[in-house]
Amino acid sequence: MAIPKDGLDELMKHYKNPEDLIGENGLLKELTKSLVERALQGEMTDHLGYEKHAADGKNSGNSRNGHSAKTLKTPKGDLTIAVPRDRNGKFLPKIVAKNQTHFDGFDEQILSMYARGMSTREISEHIKSLYHTDVSTEFISRVTDSVVEGLKDWQNRRLDAVYPILYMDAIRVKIRDEGQIRSKAIYLAIGVTMEGLKEVLGMWVEQTEGAKFWLAIVTELKNRGLNDVLIASVDGLKGFPDAIRAVYPNAEIQLCIVHMIRNSVKLTPFKDRKGIIEDLKPIYKAPTEKAAREALEEFGEKWNKKYPLIYRAWDSNWENLTHYLGYTQEIRKVIYTTNAIESLNMSLRRVIKIKGSFPSDQAALKLLFMALQNITKRWTMPVRDWGQALNQLAIKFGNRVPV
Repeated sequence: MAIPKDGLDELMKHYKNPEDLIGENGLLKELTKSLVERALQGEMTDHLGYEKHAADGKNSGNSRNGHSAKTLKTPKGDLTIAVPRDRNGKFLPKIVAKNQTHFDGFDEQILSMYARGMSTREISEHIKSLYHTDVSTEFISRVTDSVVEGLKDWQNRRLDAVYPILYMDAIRVKIRDEGQIRSKAIYLAIGVTMEGLKEVLGMWVEQTEGAKFWLAIVTELKNRGLNDVLIASVDGLKGFPDAIRAVYPNAEIQLCIVHMIRNSVKLTPFKDRKGIIEDLKPIYKAPTEKAAREALEEFGEKWNKKYPLIYRAWDSNWENLTHYLGYTQEIRKVIYTTNAIESLNMSLRRVIKIKGSFPSDQAALKLLFMALQNITKRWTMPVRDWGQALNQLAIKFGNRVPV
């Protein structure tokens, strides 16, 4: 609804510089105060059922009972408004709720800054420099704590019945635990939907090690509605293949080839690394599993005397390393490595680096959850060549791929 030009002219007749309009005590702030108070009066009229001073109010059982002052935090500084009261104490305003202490997107700005890794003290100082209003670190903590319920709902939400591809990966985070700073692993499960879109399914802090820990996670995914996984791509996580097969016995486990290569060369002298990497290529780039096996044997003949652990690692994990060789390039690119979520991990690490360490597991999960909400907004495009990949999966897995 447009404001009449005469009204605007009257409001602007004392305008001389920008400070008069948008400054701490400018026109916009005063106009906001007046509009909010006028809206509150309108809400009171609706609540009572009659206008102020109207005869209808006599013997109605309730009436206006003055005002109470309320100070709101806004991007323009503190704003004190008069909130009307009723004699029965039943009036609950909507435009400014009973316990509301901030206005005009203040929460969203605090959450946005927190999600980017800023500390509560840094946020407080930033708001003061921008808006000339004091916001305590305790207030900011209460605002950010409001996301905890959202985190719980997200972590327990119902999942799709089928995710053709499941990735599991972890990032390291420093968390205070029993008075000491420990490096803990926070594990992420990312599923590829039937439409080829990536979706973070959950996030967990490592409390125990091995198959028992992974069995609890996979069981949780199952209980949340994930009935079938076709291919699980993981970074050689200890105990994970056994755990996922216990819940999803028909899932193919594909160990990350890129991480396997990195592990193969990290303990070798620099002078030999280039040669080892070159000799591993015929294995993981082979057209068939048979050709890959022949290349592995040739690798062993050349390097076993100096580095027998490399051959042994590939040989002992052979079944879980070579599932991708049964597919064309469209699917190989999707499943042979967990690098499909590396961009996500890099973004999360930047936030963690700014933050340093966390006082608790929940504090770490809270920040990472908020960061995930920002990052995954950009996940709007399907995996490359997903249509061709899905057709191949449908042929191989039959009715397990829903129509």
